[in-house]
Amino acid sequence: MQGKILIANRGEIAIRIMEACEDLGLEYVVVYTDADRDSEHVQRNRLSGPRQNAWRVTSYTDPNDILAVADHTLCTAIHPGYGFFSEDYRFARRVTIRDRPLIFIGPSWEVIKDLGDKINTKRVANKLGIPTIPGTDSPIYNEMEAEEIAQHLFDVQEEQGIARPAVLIKAAAGGGGMGIEEVNRIEQFRRVYRQVQNYAKRQFGDGGVLIEQRLLDFNHLEVQLVCSRHNERVHFSSRNCTIQSTGRQKRIEAAPGFDNSCFDYEFDADELLDRIVNYSLKLADHVKYDNVGTWEWIVSRTGQPYLLEVNTRIQVENDVSARISYLNGKHPNLIREQIRLALGEPMGYSQEDIEFRGASIELRIVAENTQRDFAPWIGTITRFDLPSYEWSAVYTHVPSDRPYPIPSEYDPNLALALVWGDSMEEAKERAREFIDNTVIEGEDSSGGSIITNLRYLRENLDRLLTF
Repeated sequence: MQGKILIANRGEIAIRIMEACEDLGLEYVVVYTDADRDSEHVQRNRLSGPRQNAWRVTSYTDPNDILAVADHTLCTAIHPGYGFFSEDYRFARRVTIRDRPLIFIGPSWEVIKDLGDKINTKRVANKLGIPTIPGTDSPIYNEMEAEEIAQHLFDVQEEQGIARPAVLIKAAAGGGGMGIEEVNRIEQFRRVYRQVQNYAKRQFGDGGVLIEQRLLDFNHLEVQLVCSRHNERVHFSSRNCTIQSTGRQKRIEAAPGFDNSCFDYEFDADELLDRIVNYSLKLADHVKYDNVGTWEWIVSRTGQPYLLEVNTRIQVENDVSARISYLNGKHPNLIREQIRLALGEPMGYSQEDIEFRGASIELRIVAENTQRDFAPWIGTITRFDLPSYEWSAVYTHVPSDRPYPIPSEYDPNLALALVWGDSMEEAKERAREFIDNTVIEGEDSSGGSIITNLRYLRENLDRLLTF
């Protein structure tokens, strides 16, 4: 393969992209801000000299800075990672149609545009007979119209005997749990609607909102797809991402999405998982999806699935699906596949070549106080010692051989720990062992000890895949 990749991201995902490039024999360039100078994604590279491949930028979200580095270093492609520019169709379009075009490692900008808007995704899904959450499937900008829709959703819930009826007001252009507020009484609606609309205008430049029924007692599932520009599409099973912070940020993920050893479901779990996989492939085929992507679902206690949104990028948790998947007897590297397919290669395998077995769990290790609304902890890590097993993998940008000041500019995510086993029970037991043998020490500017979510992760393992 030929090409030189600009990695337009930071932290552990930048390192994982670096390693995938090395595996493919591709050159790469990284960018960093002053706050990230101590990160492993920077320190593993060359910051000066004739072979320099780490370049300082003012911001990871300044497209002119990013493209200037790409041009100066003669890169041929840009990998956006997750967050930042990863789902920005305008950036993807600019990258590919400029005078010196680059390959955007992700789906085509047209697909990102179509599926990046949750409203459009819902509209297309409805046309295809794919179930979505009751509510709007077109942008709502008018307060009175929005209130009428909300009142209708309240009325329907009351008719159904739902004990605590509620609606969600969601920024249409939002993502990652941002721009979502709940309303429990119609009298609250206008005030909260204005709040969300103003937030959406400031954050996303678009005041369009969705009004949806608030579903309670559900599980959050995802289907991992890998597609190519040669009209090839496969799935790498499902995963469960229900355990989240109060800000709707995922903390523990597990694959497959349901497991009968964890809970006595009211539905056929295997049939349900097959159904959401088939629905996901149906939508991907309709829009001619052409790279890695995630179809997000919520499933009620009774087994009713609803398509939530599509993430047109690699996700933090992609490897939890890869760890129950076997391609030619090995766990696939989905970031490697993402790069390879974006550079135009055919897939070279079909669904029949992929085998699923066992179970896996991902732990997101974060410096945060889970007792105080998951408030971030900022300070300096003085010891970072994570165990190593043949059944585990760790992705982190935190060095283990020197102190590391956590940048206050970014979320204090420290590491992703993956464990896997022959059964979900074995995977949970190994996750407990991993946590118990992890040592993280540090102090803040007042001399207080580091606070992490390790205890929270351990205590929530038994909640996995349950209602």
